[in-house]
Order: sequence, then C-alpha cells, then structure tokens
Amino acid sequence: MVNLKINNIPVTVENGTTILAAARQAGIKIPTLCFLKDVNEIGACRICVVEVKGARNLVASCVYPVNEGMEVFTNTERVIKARKTTLELILSNHRKECLSCDRNTNCELQKLAYEYGCDTRRYYGAVCTDPMDTSSPYLVRDNTKCILCRRCVAMCNKVQGIGALGASERGFNTTVGSAFDLRLINTPCIGCGQCVIVCPTGALTEKDELANVKEALNDPSKYVIVGSAPSVRAGLGEEFGYPVGTNVEGQMVTALRMMGFKKVFDVNCSADFTIMEEATELLTRITSGGSLPMFTSCCPGWVNYMERNYPDLLDHLSTCKSPQNMFGALMKHIYAKREGIDPKNVYVVSVMPCTGKKGEKLRTATEDLVDVDAVLTTRQLARLIKNYGIDFRNLENGALDNPFGEYTGAALLFGATGGVMEAALRTAAEKLGAKDAPIDFVEVRGLDGVKEATYNVNGVDVKVAVVNGITNAKIILDKVRAGTADYHFVEVMTCPGGCVNGGGQPINGDYNNDRANIIKLRTSVLYGGDKAMKVRKSHDNKSVLAIYAEHLGEPNSHLAHKLLHTHYTARPKYTKE
Repeated sequence: MVNLKINNIPVTVENGTTILAAARQAGIKIPTLCFLKDVNEIGACRICVVEVKGARNLVASCVYPVNEGMEVFTNTERVIKARKTTLELILSNHRKECLSCDRNTNCELQKLAYEYGCDTRRYYGAVCTDPMDTSSPYLVRDNTKCILCRRCVAMCNKVQGIGALGASERGFNTTVGSAFDLRLINTPCIGCGQCVIVCPTGALTEKDELANVKEALNDPSKYVIVGSAPSVRAGLGEEFGYPVGTNVEGQMVTALRMMGFKKVFDVNCSADFTIMEEATELLTRITSGGSLPMFTSCCPGWVNYMERNYPDLLDHLSTCKSPQNMFGALMKHIYAKREGIDPKNVYVVSVMPCTGKKGEKLRTATEDLVDVDAVLTTRQLARLIKNYGIDFRNLENGALDNPFGEYTGAALLFGATGGVMEAALRTAAEKLGAKDAPIDFVEVRGLDGVKEATYNVNGVDVKVAVVNGITNAKIILDKVRAGTADYHFVEVMTCPGGCVNGGGQPINGDYNNDRANIIKLRTSVLYGGDKAMKVRKSHDNKSVLAIYAEHLGEPNSHLAHKLLHTHYTARPKYTKE
C-alpha cells in the first residue's frame, strides 16, 4: 500500500495505482476526455493534468502512478488555467453547432467547456474540413467534431478487434478514420456502434430515421406498427432521469400509443418464435446430422463479422432470422392477413438497443416486401418522445396489444449475454424429453467473455458456449475451424455484456468509469422480469402456439422457413470505392 495526500487529504491505495484512480477512490473528481477505464489510458488529451509537489511540469493523472509520500493538488490556479487553455484549443478546431448536435446537453466537451468557463472564440486558425461520412447504413462519422481522444480507436481495435478505425498523420494534421481514407461502408466495420457509445462528442452517431417514422405516422394510408426489444425497457428510463436499472416498459407502451402507432407489440414475442425455430433446428442437427456447433444468428454485428472473416463456417450459423426481422415478417404476412390489411400499407418500426439493426433490416425481404421499414435506437425513441412533447415521467403504465404483445420470461433474457442460450435450453431440454430440467441455467449467465457448460439432458450431454465481444468469438471460431471444438450450441453477442450494452443504448456519463456496473444494473431488469413472469418458457407462449396452429403449422415447416429463416453470403473485409 502507498500513502499520499491529494489536496491535503490523506489517501492510501495499492502500489501501482494511478493518481486519477487514487483520487476517485477518495471521492475527488479529476476531469477526463480521452480516458476510458481499462481500454484507453494514454494521457493524450491533457485534461486530467494535476500538480505534484516537487515536479517541474504538470502530469497526466490517468497514467502517472502514485508513490509513497506524494503530494498532489488537483485544482490549483495553474492546473485550472492549463485545463481551460487545452479545452479552448480543442474548441478552436471543433464545429460548434451544439444546438443541432445529437449530443447536445450530453456532450463531455460541452460540459467541461461550461464548467471551466471557456471562451469559444479565444483561438482562431485552421479547422478540419473533412466531409461527413454517411456511407454506412449504421453510423455517421463527422471529423469536424472529433477531438482525437482515440476512444473509438481503442474500442474498435482492443475490445472488438475489428480495426475499422485508426489514427493517421501527425500533429495538427492527425485524423481518426479508416485505412486509405476509405468510407466506413468499405471497411471491416460490423456496425456494432460501440465507438458511438464511447465517443465523448457528436463525432460518431447512428443513422437518423426519425423523419421517416414521423412521416409514416402522419400518413393516413399507413398502418404503422411498432415493437421494441427487451433491452430498450431496461435503458430508456436513463434518458428521462431514472436511475440505471429501471424498468419503464409500461410508460414506454403508453408513450408509443400516444404518438399514434396503430399497434404496440413487442419483439419479445418474436424472440419466442426464434426459440421455437432455433431449438427445433438445433435438435434436428443433433439427431439427424448437420453442422455443429450451431451458432446463434440474432446479432447483426456477429453475422456481419462471420460473413467477412469466417465465410468457411457460415453453415454453422442458425438459419433463423433475428427476432427483429421475424417480427417484421410476421406483421406483414401473418398479422396483415389476419386483419385484412394490405401488407404494402403496413409500416413496421422496431426499437432496438443496437445500431447494427439499421443495416440488418436491409438483409431480408419476403415476397418483395422488406421485413422492417425503420429502426430506431433507444436514444432515438427518447428523442421522438421528447419531440412529441410527452411528459414521460408522469405517464401511467400501458398494456401491450395482442397477440404479438404476449411474451415469456425466456424472451426477456435475449437482451443479456447468455440469455438466448438459456431461453433455448429451456425449450430444447423439454423437447429432448427431460421433464425435470432446471428452468434457470445459471452457468451461462455473467459477464465472462467465454462461458462453457455441459448439461445432461435425458441422457444426452449437450455442451454449450456463450461468448460476448468479438475478440472472444475469435477464440471459439478458431477452435471450430481447427476441429477442436466439441460444442453443440454457441451463443455469440457482439457487444460486451450483450444487447443491454448495445451501440444504441443511452450514453451514460459514468460509462467510461463503471461500464460493468451499468451493464449489471440493466441486466437485472431482464432477469428480474423473467423471474416474475408466470410463463417462462417460449414453447408455453399461447399466442405463439396459436399462430403456429392457425398459420405456420409447426416449427421449421415450409411456411416457417419462408417467413422466419434466411441465408448468408461470404463478403470481403474491404471493398473498393
């Protein structure tokens, strides 16, 4: 242990601790911009500088280790002046259109500029004039708002292992972008949006579809249906001041209905359909032969990654569409038929915690009709609610419409890493004849990058693996490619922690310091909701069973394959302009 003083307050921390970490343990705030705990600790932005007694220069607290007897001062006149000057220099090369920026009122640069009383006109000179990159179906990149913190670079390279973003040139000419100045659409980007979550400004945002949704809502010829993913109810409240980990499903339903959606359904219902199809597909592969292990196909970033990096293993992917695209297909080809509505007039909006879903909607079409017309992220739904002048915090709880609003506890789990696996195991176990199988498969829960388990189900050993984060997926994929993986079923989610930490979720101010806790709190909404449900297995969803009986026949039937399954195509990592 090391003893030191910070602002004359005695502090004791472990040897090797940085000044920044020591200060935070003592409840002393030091501002940061480039810092991202355990991911990007490079001392580049110089906002976290402090004064150390005996040191000639100010030091970057995020990389400077403590030592015995050290005396640190975090708010001297010299320190404050240095931070303010640095901020004003950053602002001199920043497009300051704050009022129209997606990150207005939730921008780390804006917040610090206010706290330090910065003059945005103090420094003038050359500014970045790079054109905005709107080529990707998922993201928009605007270098005129980039502050070169390199958080996105660290997330894309270190955490996700994709490498679509990097820094080039030196000095004032430094830019963050793609190799050879390629547009995002031509890079290995898989659309996960983790770069957006960690960007402190509006340099990276998701594609905006709000105008399209509002136009559809105002079109009397359109029958507009909406469905939200499980993680949305676990994160949306943060946009309205609720504590992290608050379930706002009821208020969300009321808000959606107030905005004019004809039906407010739930993508959880199609998650139950996914389990019916996926569990049946898995059992068929186990009992009748097929490529094993079978990989889940719910996550668009993961599917994009497979198509570009492991095309030789594409036959291991489940052919099931994601719950989002199943939802769209069911709306346009089952619900429309039931209600006597022309499918061409049905406009399907999904609300997702994921930026990748914006590209996934372009993947599949059934009978020349796209499954999903528009995708809003959790953040964008919050903006739409505010745009409609709805007082979210004072809304009463609303009920979902039926039949596609009925869902089980298993479907709720889809938002957490291990959730799809657990939901599938609940159904597969009973399909294999295990009457005493557990309902809680706790071994596949948690935030470990790779989790493995073996379950003896009615005499059959079923070996599974759960992966979150693409760098961890590589470990399993290389085993499968080498023929050393003996799993039956593998769940993969692109984002660390699963969909609750998706690229479209609220950008929480504490994310760069306490990501794991935020993920756990959001996840607790899903597991708590599952535990409280009377029906916790997908194959017990009465509405789902009725749709099969009346329309689809049985899981994996010809019509089910036509509406609810898809195919994959090998694609190059880089493409030409």
